[in-house]
Amino acid sequence: MRNFLAAILDRFVLDRPWLALAAVAIVSLVFALFIPRFQLDASADSLLLEQDSDLRYYRDVIKRYGSDDYLVITYTARRDLIGEQTFNELVALRDALRAIPNVEEVISILDVPLITGPGTNLGSLQDNIPTLENPATDRRQAKTELRESPVYSNLLMSQSGDTTGLLLRLKSDPELERLIDARDDLRAKQLNSRLSDAEKRLQNEQSEQIKLLRDKLLERQQGDIAAVRGVIAEHGNFGELHLGGVPMIVSDMIDYIRSDIVVFGSGILLFLVVLLSVIFGRPRWVVMSLLCCLVSVLMIVGLLGMLEWRVTVVSSNFVALMLIFSLSLTVHLVQRYRELHIENPDAEQRWLVRTALRDKASPCLFTALTTMVGFASLLISGIRPVIDFGWMMVMGMVAVLATAFVLFPATLMFVKPGKPSVDGDSTRMITGYFASVVRHWPGMTVATCVILAVLSVAGLSRLKVENRFIDYFKEDTEIHRGMLVIDRELGGTMPLDVVLDADQDFLDSLAARQSGVAAGAASGADFDDEFEDDFLAESTVDAGTDSADEFVDEFTGETDADTAFAEVQNLRPDLGATSYWYNSFRLEKLRQVHDYLDSLPHTGKVLSLATTMDMLETLNRDEMPGTFFLSVLYKRLPEQIKKTLIDPYMSADGNQVRINMRVYESDIGLNRNDLISDIRTRLVDEMGFQPDRVHITGMMVLYNNVLQSLYRSQILTLGAVFLAITVMFGVLFRSLKIALIAIVPSILSVGIVLGSMGLLGIPLDIMTITIAAISVGIGVDDSIHYVHRYRQEVAVAEDALTAMERSHASVGRAMFYTSVIVIAGFAILALSNFIPSILFGLLTGLAMLMALIANLTLLPLLLRWGKVS
Repeated sequence: MRNFLAAILDRFVLDRPWLALAAVAIVSLVFALFIPRFQLDASADSLLLEQDSDLRYYRDVIKRYGSDDYLVITYTARRDLIGEQTFNELVALRDALRAIPNVEEVISILDVPLITGPGTNLGSLQDNIPTLENPATDRRQAKTELRESPVYSNLLMSQSGDTTGLLLRLKSDPELERLIDARDDLRAKQLNSRLSDAEKRLQNEQSEQIKLLRDKLLERQQGDIAAVRGVIAEHGNFGELHLGGVPMIVSDMIDYIRSDIVVFGSGILLFLVVLLSVIFGRPRWVVMSLLCCLVSVLMIVGLLGMLEWRVTVVSSNFVALMLIFSLSLTVHLVQRYRELHIENPDAEQRWLVRTALRDKASPCLFTALTTMVGFASLLISGIRPVIDFGWMMVMGMVAVLATAFVLFPATLMFVKPGKPSVDGDSTRMITGYFASVVRHWPGMTVATCVILAVLSVAGLSRLKVENRFIDYFKEDTEIHRGMLVIDRELGGTMPLDVVLDADQDFLDSLAARQSGVAAGAASGADFDDEFEDDFLAESTVDAGTDSADEFVDEFTGETDADTAFAEVQNLRPDLGATSYWYNSFRLEKLRQVHDYLDSLPHTGKVLSLATTMDMLETLNRDEMPGTFFLSVLYKRLPEQIKKTLIDPYMSADGNQVRINMRVYESDIGLNRNDLISDIRTRLVDEMGFQPDRVHITGMMVLYNNVLQSLYRSQILTLGAVFLAITVMFGVLFRSLKIALIAIVPSILSVGIVLGSMGLLGIPLDIMTITIAAISVGIGVDDSIHYVHRYRQEVAVAEDALTAMERSHASVGRAMFYTSVIVIAGFAILALSNFIPSILFGLLTGLAMLMALIANLTLLPLLLRWGKVS
């Protein structure tokens, strides 16, 4: 195989370099045509598990109760929030937001119903629903209600009364939602049975249409958010405004990623030019190295556009990674060529290029293959963007290998060797220092590695899997400030729902009763009167009133009992009789759940039917409404109040309730997985709910599922990845002993990177979890190149120490060049406003540094003690 590949390189690259360059140019041009189709996607859906049952349930909840995916505008008044000037500015702000074409709804303190004022009862609510904007409303009293209301406090108004929130819901795309539902149906069917060919084609067509519609929706929402920001900029005369919410997070993340790719990508490229010029001196090596990097990146970017694979927050750094690996291979080829030229100053160019390629063919090939294995571990994550990232890097390594062994030698064939260039002494001194450490202090070297390993294990035990979007942005950015205000003043940022179903025994009994009523109706029997009499008698007592006239006069606004009871007869006890939750006994149980969730330190605003009942107690003399009152209340409440206070928290049949809470995104002590687990344990084990009746859902649950899946697929499978790489080492070096030795530095460097994250409190999240695969790829590259050169040197050297020193002076310098270039280049990312980009740059630099040190100290010691030849 090796001779076959060498023959191909000789015939089509070295003998006909113009043909190789023409082929590369044509392929690059074809891929370049698809670059305009290259897209970014930071939508929430792009980060979710495709087959996650929680995702399907979440979408069902959204359809039933409405989306909580709001934009939130916080307005902190400089003076009195309800003073004339501030009030008028709020009105103007709300009206301007409503005028934006794609804003479906704006909820504010100006227009929510106020129902706890004096003289308010069910009768008065039929005629007029008081709002803050109503001229007849006492604003001071309304402000007190908004501050103290169990529903509005810490949602639309802070407890201090200085900050209010406006909730904006952007228009969705009904066709997109329909297609997603249809595709989810096919996916659910696919889990249990095979799809027909027609269904597979339909599923593919739906997926393509979903991509197109989602892109249009995302683009439209970015425009809408820009319009909202424009409105905000015009209405800050009497208050300080901030924008927050999940749609804005998505929009800003796309902007940050796009900016980092363009700005810092260009900055890194310029910095690499400077560093390569300083290291190699001659322009030819700078041009050829960067040409290989750019062409390989161009090919993959074009390929992604051709395949319509979107770059997400997970894969946004793939360009930087390709620069690393392409530069690594090219620098090793350049360094080997320069060594041969110094040793053979009169050699022909073809011989120099051919010999350099042959010497580096095996290590470079296996470097690429082992790196592919590291990134192939991403393919089992179950998360489409992560899987795509794995494939991106696998295909990227093919492009890197092809450009290094086709474009580089073909270009080099058109230039003359010139005079050999001798490096300065600085690099020799540095690699020589590592060699002297290995020679003179082997015990200290091993002891240091052991200490680092122990610290790494300690750090790994403290490594957390967590994702806080607020940590993605610097403290002085608008998005960070906005999320912080929402957390501190308006009850939290990240939504989380607890959905409770009716007991199954109740549903079975209800179904049997309804079947009996239907049978009775068919036979002419009259069950309704008897049932309604019982219901009315029990509920009138439950209402807690001394007489029907008193109940009617105080709570319904009617003038006599006959009218009230006639109304109840017309009501029919459908909801009261068939609802599991809509009665005083079950609502008390719901209140216990609500109070528990509200008591948790990580939760902010909690909303449920219990908070609605708290508001309605004012209509029942500050007492918990009884079942009879609840039935009349449900019938007589205006639709606007039902829509605001009841429909978001109870299903139409009353057999399911939803508790909506907000979690503090800025809470440093928050562990999402523990919170979700604790809630479920408390409801099932201590409150007696059956497990299948308790559903915890929301974006927080979905992101947590993603993180746990990533942790299982990336961290817990590292052992399998290292085993596969060890096998490949065994094939490359034809020795199990060498394979086991060569894998040790990579394990140590990966352990140090992950352990440092644990010790420094840097969590594994959606952005940083791929650092494990990156560290594996970097560490393995250095090990392969060093072991390959060491075995060549030990075959001709007098002893192992001499072979080690020669290896340090040759391949060690190439390793040093690559590491310095990458570490220094990616340090530029520390200037980004996007924290994940900063962490990527720093962690990548740490991975390069640890791989370099481990492979120049620990690896030669192990090779020497293992008597490798």
